[in-house]
Amino acid sequence: MFYWFYRHLDINIFQYISIRAGIAFIISFLLSMYLMPKFIKWAKNKKASQPIYEHAPKSHQEKCGTPTMGGVIFIFSTVIASLLTAKLNNFYITGGIITLLMFCLIGMKDDLSKIFNQKNSAGLSARMKLIFQIICAFVVSAVLYSYSHSTDFFVPFYKLPLFDMGIYAIVFWMLVIVSTSNAVNLTDGLDGLATVPSIIAFFTLSTIVYISGHAIFSSYLLVPNIKMAGELAILGSALVGSLIAFLWFNSHPAEVFMGDSGSLPLGGFMGYMAIVGKSEILLLIIGLIFVVETVSVILQVGSFKLRQKRVFLMAPIHHHFEHKGWKENKIIVRFWIIAFMANLFALLSFKLR
Repeated sequence: MFYWFYRHLDINIFQYISIRAGIAFIISFLLSMYLMPKFIKWAKNKKASQPIYEHAPKSHQEKCGTPTMGGVIFIFSTVIASLLTAKLNNFYITGGIITLLMFCLIGMKDDLSKIFNQKNSAGLSARMKLIFQIICAFVVSAVLYSYSHSTDFFVPFYKLPLFDMGIYAIVFWMLVIVSTSNAVNLTDGLDGLATVPSIIAFFTLSTIVYISGHAIFSSYLLVPNIKMAGELAILGSALVGSLIAFLWFNSHPAEVFMGDSGSLPLGGFMGYMAIVGKSEILLLIIGLIFVVETVSVILQVGSFKLRQKRVFLMAPIHHHFEHKGWKENKIIVRFWIIAFMANLFALLSFKLR
Protein backbone atom coordinates (compact mmCIF):
# COMPACT_ATOMS: atom_id res chain seq x y z
CA MET A 1 0.00 0.00 0.00
CA PHE A 2 2.73 2.49 0.96
CA TYR A 3 4.68 1.71 -2.21
CA TRP A 4 1.42 2.34 -4.12
CA PHE A 5 1.42 5.84 -2.59
CA TYR A 6 4.84 6.41 -4.16
CA ARG A 7 3.89 5.02 -7.59
CA HIS A 8 0.48 6.65 -7.97
CA LEU A 9 0.45 9.66 -5.64
CA ASP A 10 4.09 10.62 -6.16
CA ILE A 11 4.93 10.56 -2.43
CA ASN A 12 8.64 10.02 -2.91
CA ILE A 13 9.49 9.16 0.69
CA PHE A 14 7.80 5.77 0.28
CA GLN A 15 10.19 4.68 -2.47
CA TYR A 16 12.91 4.07 0.12
CA ILE A 17 13.22 0.57 1.55
CA SER A 18 14.51 1.95 4.85
CA ILE A 19 11.40 4.11 5.35
CA ARG A 20 8.99 1.31 4.50
CA ALA A 21 10.96 -1.12 6.69
CA GLY A 22 10.55 1.30 9.60
CA ILE A 23 6.81 1.60 8.95
CA ALA A 24 6.51 -2.21 8.70
CA PHE A 25 8.29 -2.54 12.04
CA ILE A 26 5.87 -0.14 13.74
CA ILE A 27 2.73 -1.66 12.21
CA SER A 28 3.80 -5.20 13.09
CA PHE A 29 4.79 -4.23 16.63
CA LEU A 30 1.53 -2.40 17.36
CA LEU A 31 -0.61 -5.11 15.78
CA SER A 32 1.09 -7.82 17.84
CA MET A 33 0.80 -5.75 21.02
CA TYR A 34 -2.92 -5.34 20.36
CA LEU A 35 -3.71 -8.94 19.36
CA MET A 36 -1.51 -10.90 21.79
CA PRO A 37 -3.47 -10.13 25.00
CA LYS A 38 -6.71 -11.03 23.21
CA PHE A 39 -5.18 -14.29 22.00
CA ILE A 40 -3.88 -15.13 25.50
CA LYS A 41 -7.34 -14.57 26.97
CA TRP A 42 -8.97 -16.69 24.26
CA ALA A 43 -6.36 -19.48 24.61
CA LYS A 44 -6.85 -19.65 28.38
CA ASN A 45 -10.62 -19.94 27.96
CA LYS A 46 -10.16 -22.72 25.39
CA LYS A 47 -7.41 -24.37 27.49
CA ALA A 48 -5.08 -24.15 24.49
CA SER A 49 -1.96 -24.96 26.48
CA GLN A 50 0.85 -27.36 25.69
CA PRO A 51 1.40 -30.24 28.16
CA ILE A 52 4.82 -30.08 29.82
CA TYR A 53 7.32 -32.76 28.83
CA GLU A 54 7.43 -35.30 31.67
CA HIS A 55 11.25 -35.46 31.76
CA ALA A 56 11.71 -31.68 31.79
CA PRO A 57 13.28 -30.08 34.88
CA LYS A 58 10.90 -29.77 37.84
CA SER A 59 10.80 -25.98 37.53
CA HIS A 60 8.97 -26.41 34.21
CA GLN A 61 5.94 -27.91 35.91
CA GLU A 62 5.06 -24.39 37.02
CA LYS A 63 4.58 -23.50 33.35
CA CYS A 64 1.69 -25.95 33.02
CA GLY A 65 -1.39 -24.18 31.68
CA THR A 66 0.54 -21.46 29.86
CA PRO A 67 -1.09 -20.81 26.45
CA THR A 68 0.85 -21.83 23.36
CA MET A 69 0.62 -21.05 19.62
CA GLY A 70 1.54 -17.38 20.16
CA GLY A 71 3.56 -17.71 16.96
CA VAL A 72 0.35 -17.51 14.96
CA ILE A 73 -0.11 -13.91 16.13
CA PHE A 74 3.39 -12.61 15.36
CA ILE A 75 3.47 -14.38 11.99
CA PHE A 76 0.05 -12.93 11.13
CA SER A 77 1.18 -9.44 12.19
CA THR A 78 4.36 -9.77 10.14
CA VAL A 79 2.47 -10.79 7.00
CA ILE A 80 -0.12 -8.00 7.34
CA ALA A 81 2.57 -5.34 7.92
CA SER A 82 4.54 -6.61 4.92
CA LEU A 83 1.49 -6.64 2.65
CA LEU A 84 0.93 -2.98 3.55
CA THR A 85 4.50 -1.80 3.03
CA ALA A 86 6.43 -4.05 0.62
CA LYS A 87 6.39 -4.29 -3.17
CA LEU A 88 4.16 -7.30 -3.66
CA ASN A 89 5.45 -7.92 -7.18
CA ASN A 90 8.90 -8.54 -5.72
CA PHE A 91 9.75 -12.22 -6.04
CA TYR A 92 11.73 -12.40 -2.79
CA ILE A 93 8.89 -10.88 -0.76
CA THR A 94 6.42 -13.39 -2.16
CA GLY A 95 8.81 -16.26 -1.44
CA GLY A 96 9.40 -15.03 2.11
CA ILE A 97 5.70 -14.77 2.91
CA ILE A 98 5.06 -18.23 1.46
CA THR A 99 7.91 -19.65 3.56
CA LEU A 100 6.51 -18.13 6.75
CA LEU A 101 2.99 -19.36 6.07
CA MET A 102 3.92 -22.90 5.04
CA PHE A 103 6.10 -23.54 8.07
CA CYS A 104 3.55 -21.86 10.33
CA LEU A 105 0.92 -24.31 9.09
CA ILE A 106 3.20 -27.24 9.94
CA GLY A 107 3.71 -25.79 13.40
CA MET A 108 -0.02 -25.23 13.89
CA LYS A 109 -0.71 -28.86 13.01
CA ASP A 110 1.90 -29.95 15.55
CA ASP A 111 0.65 -27.57 18.28
CA LEU A 112 -2.98 -28.58 17.80
CA SER A 113 -1.98 -32.24 18.07
CA LYS A 114 -0.40 -31.50 21.46
CA ILE A 115 -3.30 -29.36 22.69
CA PHE A 116 -6.02 -31.85 21.82
CA ASN A 117 -4.01 -34.82 23.07
CA GLN A 118 -2.97 -33.65 26.51
CA LYS A 119 -1.49 -37.06 27.39
CA ASN A 120 1.10 -36.66 24.66
CA SER A 121 3.37 -33.60 24.54
CA ALA A 122 5.14 -34.84 21.41
CA GLY A 123 2.57 -33.69 18.84
CA LEU A 124 3.34 -34.80 15.28
CA SER A 125 5.79 -37.65 14.98
CA ALA A 126 9.34 -36.53 14.20
CA ARG A 127 9.13 -38.36 10.88
CA MET A 128 5.92 -36.67 9.74
CA LYS A 129 7.15 -33.23 10.81
CA LEU A 130 10.40 -33.74 8.90
CA ILE A 131 8.54 -34.91 5.78
CA PHE A 132 6.36 -31.78 5.82
CA GLN A 133 9.42 -29.57 6.33
CA ILE A 134 11.28 -31.23 3.46
CA ILE A 135 8.30 -30.76 1.13
CA CYS A 136 7.99 -27.06 2.02
CA ALA A 137 11.75 -26.53 1.76
CA PHE A 138 11.76 -28.21 -1.66
CA VAL A 139 8.98 -25.93 -2.91
CA VAL A 140 10.82 -22.80 -1.75
CA SER A 141 14.21 -23.97 -3.06
CA ALA A 142 12.85 -25.09 -6.42
CA VAL A 143 11.09 -21.77 -6.91
CA LEU A 144 14.28 -19.87 -6.03
CA TYR A 145 16.19 -21.94 -8.57
CA SER A 146 13.53 -21.53 -11.27
CA TYR A 147 13.68 -17.75 -10.83
CA SER A 148 17.44 -17.88 -11.43
CA HIS A 149 18.56 -16.97 -7.92
CA SER A 150 22.35 -17.13 -7.73
CA THR A 151 23.66 -20.65 -7.13
CA ASP A 152 27.19 -19.46 -6.31
CA PHE A 153 28.63 -20.79 -3.05
CA PHE A 154 30.18 -18.16 -0.78
CA VAL A 155 32.03 -18.43 2.53
CA PRO A 156 32.72 -15.70 5.11
CA PHE A 157 35.88 -13.58 4.82
CA TYR A 158 36.31 -14.33 1.09
CA LYS A 159 34.88 -12.00 -1.53
CA LEU A 160 34.66 -14.42 -4.47
CA PRO A 161 32.40 -17.48 -4.86
CA LEU A 162 34.15 -20.81 -4.40
CA PHE A 163 32.09 -22.59 -7.05
CA ASP A 164 28.69 -22.75 -8.74
CA MET A 165 26.40 -25.36 -7.16
CA GLY A 166 24.13 -25.53 -10.20
CA ILE A 167 21.01 -27.62 -9.70
CA TYR A 168 22.53 -29.12 -6.53
CA ALA A 169 21.80 -25.76 -4.92
CA ILE A 170 18.23 -27.00 -4.42
CA VAL A 171 19.44 -29.80 -2.14
CA PHE A 172 21.78 -27.46 -0.27
CA TRP A 173 19.07 -24.83 0.23
CA MET A 174 16.65 -27.49 1.45
CA LEU A 175 19.24 -28.57 4.00
CA VAL A 176 19.72 -24.97 5.18
CA ILE A 177 15.98 -24.29 5.56
CA VAL A 178 15.09 -27.58 7.28
CA SER A 179 18.12 -27.51 9.58
CA THR A 180 17.51 -23.93 10.69
CA SER A 181 13.80 -24.57 11.23
CA ASN A 182 14.55 -27.50 13.53
CA ALA A 183 17.40 -25.67 15.28
CA VAL A 184 15.15 -22.79 16.35
CA ASN A 185 12.50 -25.30 17.39
CA LEU A 186 14.98 -27.10 19.67
CA THR A 187 16.10 -23.82 21.22
CA ASP A 188 12.57 -22.77 22.17
CA GLY A 189 12.63 -24.35 25.61
CA LEU A 190 12.92 -21.43 28.03
CA ASP A 191 11.04 -18.13 28.29
CA GLY A 192 12.42 -15.80 25.63
CA LEU A 193 15.39 -18.03 24.86
CA ALA A 194 14.60 -18.38 21.15
CA THR A 195 12.93 -14.98 20.81
CA VAL A 196 15.84 -12.59 21.39
CA PRO A 197 18.46 -14.53 19.38
CA SER A 198 15.88 -14.59 16.55
CA ILE A 199 15.38 -10.81 16.82
CA ILE A 200 19.14 -10.27 16.64
CA ALA A 201 19.56 -12.74 13.76
CA PHE A 202 16.79 -11.14 11.70
CA PHE A 203 18.29 -7.70 12.25
CA THR A 204 21.62 -9.01 10.93
CA LEU A 205 20.03 -10.84 7.99
CA SER A 206 17.90 -7.81 7.10
CA THR A 207 21.07 -5.72 7.02
CA ILE A 208 22.75 -8.30 4.79
CA VAL A 209 19.92 -8.52 2.23
CA TYR A 210 19.63 -4.73 2.19
CA ILE A 211 23.35 -4.40 1.42
CA SER A 212 23.18 -7.20 -1.16
CA GLY A 213 20.31 -5.52 -2.95
CA HIS A 214 22.01 -2.12 -3.03
CA ALA A 215 24.37 -1.72 -5.99
CA ILE A 216 26.65 0.87 -4.31
CA PHE A 217 26.83 -0.71 -0.84
CA SER A 218 27.39 -4.22 -2.20
CA SER A 219 30.14 -2.97 -4.51
CA TYR A 220 31.86 -1.08 -1.69
CA LEU A 221 31.73 -4.05 0.70
CA LEU A 222 32.63 -6.58 -2.03
CA VAL A 223 29.53 -8.69 -1.51
CA PRO A 224 27.39 -10.23 -4.29
CA ASN A 225 24.78 -7.86 -5.66
CA ILE A 226 21.41 -9.63 -5.65
CA LYS A 227 18.93 -7.48 -7.53
CA MET A 228 15.63 -6.85 -5.72
CA ALA A 229 16.85 -8.67 -2.58
CA GLY A 230 16.88 -5.45 -0.55
CA GLU A 231 13.07 -5.41 -0.41
CA LEU A 232 13.25 -8.52 1.79
CA ALA A 233 14.60 -6.31 4.58
CA ILE A 234 11.04 -4.98 4.96
CA LEU A 235 9.73 -8.45 5.76
CA GLY A 236 12.63 -9.01 8.15
CA SER A 237 11.98 -5.67 9.86
CA ALA A 238 8.28 -6.50 10.25
CA LEU A 239 9.18 -9.81 11.87
CA VAL A 240 11.56 -8.09 14.29
CA GLY A 241 8.79 -5.69 15.29
CA SER A 242 6.29 -8.45 15.97
CA LEU A 243 8.88 -10.51 17.87
CA ILE A 244 9.71 -7.59 20.15
CA ALA A 245 5.99 -7.27 20.92
CA PHE A 246 5.83 -11.02 21.53
CA LEU A 247 8.80 -10.77 23.92
CA TRP A 248 6.72 -8.42 26.09
CA PHE A 249 4.49 -11.41 26.88
CA ASN A 250 7.07 -14.18 26.46
CA SER A 251 9.68 -12.83 28.90
CA HIS A 252 10.08 -14.78 32.15
CA PRO A 253 7.65 -15.79 33.53
CA ALA A 254 6.04 -16.28 30.12
CA GLU A 255 2.35 -15.52 29.63
CA VAL A 256 2.41 -17.30 26.27
CA PHE A 257 4.67 -19.66 24.33
CA MET A 258 5.33 -19.32 20.61
CA GLY A 259 4.88 -23.04 20.04
CA ASP A 260 5.95 -24.81 16.88
CA SER A 261 3.67 -22.45 14.96
CA GLY A 262 6.24 -19.77 15.79
CA SER A 263 9.58 -21.56 16.04
CA LEU A 264 9.32 -23.54 12.79
CA PRO A 265 8.55 -20.52 10.55
CA LEU A 266 11.18 -18.43 12.35
CA GLY A 267 13.85 -20.99 11.50
CA GLY A 268 12.55 -21.63 8.00
CA PHE A 269 12.49 -17.94 7.16
CA MET A 270 15.91 -17.44 8.76
CA GLY A 271 17.31 -20.02 6.37
CA TYR A 272 15.47 -18.39 3.46
CA MET A 273 16.96 -14.96 4.22
CA ALA A 274 20.44 -16.43 4.48
CA ILE A 275 20.01 -18.09 1.08
CA VAL A 276 18.80 -14.86 -0.53
CA GLY A 277 21.72 -12.92 0.98
CA LYS A 278 24.24 -15.65 -0.02
CA SER A 279 25.11 -16.07 3.68
CA GLU A 280 24.29 -19.74 4.17
CA ILE A 281 27.64 -20.51 5.83
CA LEU A 282 27.69 -17.22 7.75
CA LEU A 283 24.36 -18.35 9.23
CA LEU A 284 26.35 -20.72 11.44
CA ILE A 285 27.70 -17.63 13.21
CA ILE A 286 24.50 -15.56 13.00
CA GLY A 287 22.53 -18.41 14.57
CA LEU A 288 25.31 -19.62 16.86
CA ILE A 289 22.95 -20.28 19.78
CA PHE A 290 20.72 -22.40 17.57
CA VAL A 291 23.76 -24.29 16.28
CA VAL A 292 25.03 -25.01 19.80
CA GLU A 293 21.61 -26.23 20.93
CA THR A 294 21.33 -28.54 17.93
CA VAL A 295 24.85 -29.91 18.26
CA SER A 296 24.20 -30.65 21.94
CA VAL A 297 21.23 -32.83 20.96
CA ILE A 298 23.20 -34.61 18.23
CA LEU A 299 26.07 -35.33 20.63
CA GLN A 300 23.71 -36.53 23.35
CA VAL A 301 21.78 -38.88 21.09
CA GLY A 302 24.90 -40.13 19.29
CA SER A 303 26.81 -40.76 22.50
CA PHE A 304 23.91 -42.61 24.11
CA LYS A 305 23.38 -44.85 21.09
CA LEU A 306 27.07 -45.64 20.62
CA ARG A 307 28.34 -45.71 24.21
CA GLN A 308 25.16 -45.82 26.33
CA LYS A 309 26.54 -42.72 28.06
CA ARG A 310 25.27 -39.14 28.16
CA VAL A 311 27.45 -36.13 27.36
CA PHE A 312 25.12 -33.68 29.12
CA LEU A 313 22.82 -34.04 32.08
CA MET A 314 20.01 -33.30 29.63
CA ALA A 315 19.76 -31.99 26.09
CA PRO A 316 19.26 -29.46 24.55
CA ILE A 317 22.08 -27.81 26.45
CA HIS A 318 19.92 -25.17 28.20
CA HIS A 319 18.36 -28.04 30.20
CA HIS A 320 21.87 -29.19 31.15
CA PHE A 321 22.52 -25.85 32.82
CA GLU A 322 19.15 -26.03 34.57
CA HIS A 323 20.15 -29.39 36.06
CA LYS A 324 23.47 -27.79 37.08
CA GLY A 325 21.48 -25.38 39.23
CA TRP A 326 21.55 -22.25 37.06
CA LYS A 327 18.49 -20.05 37.35
CA GLU A 328 16.37 -19.79 34.20
CA ASN A 329 16.95 -16.03 33.86
CA LYS A 330 20.72 -16.48 34.09
CA ILE A 331 20.73 -19.08 31.29
CA ILE A 332 18.49 -16.94 29.08
CA VAL A 333 20.43 -13.69 29.45
CA ARG A 334 23.81 -15.35 28.98
CA PHE A 335 22.60 -17.02 25.80
CA TRP A 336 21.31 -13.63 24.62
CA ILE A 337 24.77 -12.13 25.20
CA ILE A 338 26.40 -14.89 23.18
CA ALA A 339 23.90 -14.34 20.34
CA PHE A 340 24.59 -10.60 20.32
CA MET A 341 28.37 -11.04 20.22
CA ALA A 342 28.16 -13.68 17.47
CA ASN A 343 26.02 -11.43 15.28
CA LEU A 344 28.32 -8.48 15.86
CA PHE A 345 31.19 -10.65 14.65
CA ALA A 346 29.10 -11.75 11.63
CA LEU A 347 28.51 -8.13 10.63
CA LEU A 348 32.18 -7.28 11.12
CA SER A 349 33.07 -10.06 8.69
CA PHE A 350 31.78 -7.85 5.87
CA LYS A 351 34.76 -5.56 6.36
CA LEU A 352 37.22 -8.45 6.61
CA ARG A 353 37.11 -9.86 3.11
